[in-house]
Amino acid sequence: MFGRKIENERVGSLANSEEVFVSQATSTEREFDVPPELIERVRKQFFNRIDPTAASTMPPDELSLRITEAVSKIVDEEKLQVNWMEQSAIARELFDDIVGIGPIENLLSDPRVTDILVNGSDTVYVERDGRLELTSYKFRDEDHVLEVARRIAASVGRRVDEANPMVDARLKDGSRVNVIAPPLSVYGTIISIRKFSKQFMSLKDLCAGGSCSTAMARFLEIAARCRLNILVSGGTGSGKTTLLNALSGLIDENERIVTIEDAAEIALQRPHVVSLETRQRNTEGTGDVSQRDLLRNSLRMRPDRIIIGEVRGSEVYDMLQAMNTGHDGSMSTIHANSARDALLRLENLMLSTLSNYQSRGARQQISSALDLVIHVERGANGQRFIREISEIVALEADVISSQTLFEYAEDADHPEQDSSAFRYTGGRPHFEEKIAKFGLGEELQEALRP
Repeated sequence: MFGRKIENERVGSLANSEEVFVSQATSTEREFDVPPELIERVRKQFFNRIDPTAASTMPPDELSLRITEAVSKIVDEEKLQVNWMEQSAIARELFDDIVGIGPIENLLSDPRVTDILVNGSDTVYVERDGRLELTSYKFRDEDHVLEVARRIAASVGRRVDEANPMVDARLKDGSRVNVIAPPLSVYGTIISIRKFSKQFMSLKDLCAGGSCSTAMARFLEIAARCRLNILVSGGTGSGKTTLLNALSGLIDENERIVTIEDAAEIALQRPHVVSLETRQRNTEGTGDVSQRDLLRNSLRMRPDRIIIGEVRGSEVYDMLQAMNTGHDGSMSTIHANSARDALLRLENLMLSTLSNYQSRGARQQISSALDLVIHVERGANGQRFIREISEIVALEADVISSQTLFEYAEDADHPEQDSSAFRYTGGRPHFEEKIAKFGLGEELQEALRP
């Protein structure tokens, strides 16, 4: 498959170089600035000698060693001025071409990168520390991007072609991937990767990072422990899932939690968690399992709490029903521009997916099910913070009555510089009696003290 093996006396040296290659494969940045034309010269020779499909089936350790051997042989034959470390860097790129996601593989291991956005073959953006930036990473050509997209789709039993130009998938590390290819994408294949965070952040961590005040963190801790039903709203990349994970870390360890998601992102630091994930329809157009299907099934699994990664369809009705019928302490997220807009979006979801529902009935369900709406935002400098914590009070004259308990002061400095940017409005929560039943009434009073 790789042609004639190199001489036996070089095997020891190659084994050592393979170790270097493996260690560098985990690097977050390119350590060697190998000229692109040199890499392309070796690559062409390499792929003329191997069968990529057969190579991708080899064990990773063996494949990396064989690639390193082949690169060394090509360098010798072509009399290229390349040292061993540079050969290792070239071998790493070839390895990523065969079994990884091509030239952007290194970005997956960068803990500061949260999104990887491939706009065709020669434009790759990343979001790093909350800000979008253009990188120097490029693919060989459009066929190379499409090849990587098809490899990702194949890993979840799907395909990318003209008949199926849109695919959602998940990488082995949990990162969520969306692919949209021509003819729907005008200027080449687009790959969008939302990385799966491996670092759990508690409310204290969020507070220390300027996402909320100490009083807000203490209030949310009490709310989570006392089984209030919570909805987290915000825009894309505003930190909804991060906050949901932080809140879930306060759930009693003896409670049974069922999570339901389209792509598993919630990482609960609890011992008794059942994680469910939806399934898209197969190439024959059958076999799909929706969030609503999973939610209905979860009610037969004796959950204490149900956590839905994001509510955006007909499952909204079943979620509110579960909150109203004994599954207190359930949580979910929703895309919205404010806490008030989140309630309106819930109502619109119910009316658009349930034809027999009227506005008053939808609002009644929402007001009786939810206790808190927490709205999060991402500032212009990339900092994510809680803008508002709002309590749902009741349905009054066909209007959902709510009150803001904590808010971010528009006229204050950004929370990254000044924690006093967050303030308590002075409102008294209507769920104080429920908090008192859990023995945390005094702690609530302390948290709300101006």
